[in-house]
Amino acid sequence: MEFSNPNDIQASFEKAGGEFISPLSVFMKRLPNIKAFVFDWDGVFNDGFKPDNNGSPFSESSSMGVNMLRYSYFLKNGVQPHVFIITGENNLPALKLAQREHYHGVYLSMKNKLDALRHIEEQFGITSKEVAFAFDDILDLGMAERTGLRFAVKREANPLMNEFVKMNGLADYRTAVDGDKHAVREICELLIGMNGNYTQTIEGRFKFTEGYTTYLNERNNIVVQLYEAKTGEIRPFEKE
Repeated sequence: MEFSNPNDIQASFEKAGGEFISPLSVFMKRLPNIKAFVFDWDGVFNDGFKPDNNGSPFSESSSMGVNMLRYSYFLKNGVQPHVFIITGENNLPALKLAQREHYHGVYLSMKNKLDALRHIEEQFGITSKEVAFAFDDILDLGMAERTGLRFAVKREANPLMNEFVKMNGLADYRTAVDGDKHAVREICELLIGMNGNYTQTIEGRFKFTEGYTTYLNERNNIVVQLYEAKTGEIRPFEKE
């Protein structure tokens, strides 16, 4: 298989069970405009269950996927992409991941995720059409309607919502696997492939090339910004 051939990549992901809701031509037209990758948390990085009050976990497989996606973007564009997590709850594992991996921001307790999208536009100078968004549920649909590339994480428990998303053009791709089966990794693999530099990205990481070292040093200088929705406003988050 040609890792840089979009048609071959589409066939590979469809064979695995993924679904391209938008035509490949639309996908490829929008991808070069993306400057930020935004992830919902519950049901995207995990199965949505919360074992305790600290929130739901993440997998290292998905963490590696996001890192490789960022490196792929860096190789292609020469700059770091912005990465955000938006969650409706106070998920401490999301904070841990974002701080460890030097994401640009985390938005906690966001019942209306459009507020977070507007905040990203205002604070980081990124338009909604420059955002790629991974999501899984109803409260995400307002944001999915406005963003540039949309990735719906599969969940067989809601077939009617799946059809609603498809009929209303609220996703461009639906994953083959659920959140607890590393859907984030699937999304990242797809995007890296469509960037046309999959082999260069993977080899750069496992060979720890000079290019990867440059990327990593820049990435590790990013200081994550933490926000929460409180009393109707988005404010800096202060951990108790």
